[in-house]
Amino acid sequence: MAKKSRRARKKARATRPTPPARKTLVPQPSPAIAKKPPRPEKMTKKTVDFATEYRYVYTDLKRIAIAAAAMLAVLIILSFVIR
Repeated sequence: MAKKSRRARKKARATRPTPPARKTLVPQPSPAIAKKPPRPEKMTKKTVDFATEYRYVYTDLKRIAIAAAAMLAVLIILSFVIR
């Protein structure tokens, strides 16, 4: 595909509309919201048993380790066969 000429790029730039300037508005806090006292929230501590939550990760890691060991063994065997 041929390179575009400068004339074509200049024409494309001239026909492209320029985006309007954006006005930035700073929100003003309303007096009613600013005067509210902070609402106390109940914080409950949850204990999470990670062994039950992520038991599938252990099985996936075992499967990956077995596949990696098998590939390494194949590479070692192939290195002896090729020589």
